[in-house]
Amino acid sequence: MKRKLYMLLSVIFVAAFLMSSCAKPAATVAPVVEEEPVVITWWHISTKDPALSDWQKMADDYMAMHPNVVIEITVLENEAFKTKLTTVMQSGEVPDIFQSWGQGGMIEQVNAGLLKDITPDLDANGGEWRNSLGALDAFAVDGKNYGVPWDMGAVTFWYNKDLFAQAGIDTPPTTWTEFLADCEALKAAGITPISVGEGDKWPGMHIWAYLVLRIGGPEAFAAAADMTDARTGSFEDEAFVQAGYELKKLVDAGYFQEGFLGATHDEMNATFGNGLAAMELGGQWSPSVQAANSADLAGVANMGMFNFPAVEGGAGQMTDIVGGGNGFAIGKDAEPEAIDFVKYLTSVENQTVIAASNTGIPVAKGAEVGLVDPNMVMVSQAVANSTYYQLYFDQVLPSAMGGIINDAVQKLFAGTATPEEVCAEIEAGFQDQK
Repeated sequence: MKRKLYMLLSVIFVAAFLMSSCAKPAATVAPVVEEEPVVITWWHISTKDPALSDWQKMADDYMAMHPNVVIEITVLENEAFKTKLTTVMQSGEVPDIFQSWGQGGMIEQVNAGLLKDITPDLDANGGEWRNSLGALDAFAVDGKNYGVPWDMGAVTFWYNKDLFAQAGIDTPPTTWTEFLADCEALKAAGITPISVGEGDKWPGMHIWAYLVLRIGGPEAFAAAADMTDARTGSFEDEAFVQAGYELKKLVDAGYFQEGFLGATHDEMNATFGNGLAAMELGGQWSPSVQAANSADLAGVANMGMFNFPAVEGGAGQMTDIVGGGNGFAIGKDAEPEAIDFVKYLTSVENQTVIAASNTGIPVAKGAEVGLVDPNMVMVSQAVANSTYYQLYFDQVLPSAMGGIINDAVQKLFAGTATPEEVCAEIEAGFQDQK
């Protein structure tokens, strides 16, 4: 009887198990959904280390975190970049991310429908991204952002302290008269005073721009650059003409290196970095670029910086700065991943890397702690203490004007036009753009 009872119970348990199994559907395994591959095109102009390797590592790290993303990087020298970008812009094929200086050129690109409005991305999550960055206005048009900055700095004089000492110069000049006297002392000591790269035109243009700012003050350029019918100034005004005559003093006295008219920006930095010239006028990028182009890859061992000197009797101050920054513009067809990658590039962590490698003055709040080079700290302080901040002449104006100004000013260096003729050429070009 017991065995029959056990058999009966076994049958009941088996039946119950089978009924339970039939009552519930079999568990299913969710299919693995692979993200669609995304290709991001990125153009930048950092052709030398450490920036070149820094950018590549950031791209590699991002791709490792996002296996579906492929970032195709195109690295071009500054002038080659501008030429190629103009060509692709005309075809409507815009890189997803590309080097930008904001303002004039960006306005034209926005008006042509070539850029993407990333304002909603900056304002997402309570404006998390927007609130983490400074200087966003430089990359905005009519209150909307089409790009973001990654560094903002200043154009200043960089100088070789050892060469100054050889010429008997104890401190950097603060006035134009002192500057000319120092140039003469350097030349008398057998030292080339200034290295400039007039083959690329824009490096020398900054000397003229600073003289305009020192002589005419902020008002002179603002009045001449006004695109409205209320315009009260002209590029033929006295400040612009006088700036040309002051620049001619440097050319006529032979204060630039041999072959300066054909020298590129990199060659200008090589001359300075190899100790063959005492000074160069350049931006926050200059310390790393002069080192990268020097024979020993170290550059000037004992380097200092000073603001462009004040011109006696001028309306501008020595603390008025000409500067600008580098940033990323976003192409019209960029995928969300491209915008996310730019957000990653401008994070405080990556901005600290840029600061620590001396390739820029970061705009991410908190990243300034990465500035360890005393020269970069001086630039940062120059910007912070500036009484006026003037964006580069060839960037704040419409892009065609940048070329017109650079071409015209080069004629002062070449001695093929008078200051009056140069200013008349710039003014005519401006009228054509209105």
